[in-house]
Amino acid sequence: MGTIKTKGIIIAENNVGDFDKMLTMLTPGFGKISCIAKGARRQKSALLAGSQLFCFGEYMMYKGSNTYNINSCETIEIFYNIRTDLDKLKYAMHITKIIQDVTTENQNSYKILQVYLNTLYTISETDKNLDLTLCVFKLKLMCYLGFEPQIKSCTNCGETENITSFSMKDSGFKCATCSKLDKSCIQITESTQNAIKYITMAPPKKLFSFNLKDESLEELKIITQLYLNEKLEKEYKLEDLF
Repeated sequence: MGTIKTKGIIIAENNVGDFDKMLTMLTPGFGKISCIAKGARRQKSALLAGSQLFCFGEYMMYKGSNTYNINSCETIEIFYNIRTDLDKLKYAMHITKIIQDVTTENQNSYKILQVYLNTLYTISETDKNLDLTLCVFKLKLMCYLGFEPQIKSCTNCGETENITSFSMKDSGFKCATCSKLDKSCIQITESTQNAIKYITMAPPKKLFSFNLKDESLEELKIITQLYLNEKLEKEYKLEDLF
């Protein structure tokens, strides 16, 4: 294979040898790939900025036997504010860990990359509540991974009125009657219902265009955390960096 050109974002970096870096990059067309950036740790390297965690850029590279080798990079966004705020960094690292786990090589990752970039931008460039931002990311990612919840009616009887709960077992809304028979149901307010509907259906660019009050946000946090952990069969916790 000759030289290829692709956009991508660095989701992991490790030092190799004296001056090189081994990178993990998420791209729209090639999925998650491993890349070598030779000399990237030299002070005057042209790859210095482009080989940093969270750097989104346009890369020229060629494929070796096991990894891609980066020739050059034109940076597009480095999400500087994430690097200078520990709270923002903690949330960015958390979603990056999830992205690392759900992506593979030779995978069409356009939608996943898009929601990841939009989330990083929201964390970096806005004052949006970080917990709400994380909830939105988790639920939208689940939709893209094939786990879109049923939100148009009760998952059991099809009732469209009197929706009162979210069922973990049946992955969607349940009415007051059916929820009594489902121990996995979590009671939700109308605001939480509307938030789940909005996240599920909203286009990527408008995904973060709403806010939630404390009670509904707590409900959404519980639902999105449990839903993601169950579907990915792994427990993800937002942990302190230090």
